[in-house]
Amino acid sequence: MEKEYLDEIPEHLLKANQAIALSYDGEKAPTLAAKGDNELAQAIIQLALQAKVPIYENAELTQWLSTLDLGDEIPQALYLTIAEILAFVYKLEGKEPEQQSKDQAKD
Repeated sequence: MEKEYLDEIPEHLLKANQAIALSYDGEKAPTLAAKGDNELAQAIIQLALQAKVPIYENAELTQWLSTLDLGDEIPQALYLTIAEILAFVYKLEGKEPEQQSKDQAKD
């Protein structure tokens, strides 16, 4: 089954050698949840795809965020950039930010 799953990953993602993952609870600033290079980057990408987490590709941003320690909040200088990415993700999911907070409150 793993082979079948790997066939679904876009070719350019198979070549990615760096990845980060952010966590956002809707209350505080997003935090760095995972980061890795090479094989670990591929594992992060595969987990995101399996969980149907949208992937935003930006090598410069990834490189910059990878300098943070795990669990660190994103710096205030990146709030606008990350907010734009989150807004795009909400739109993909057909949600408004307020709906996200309400959905989390139900969990």
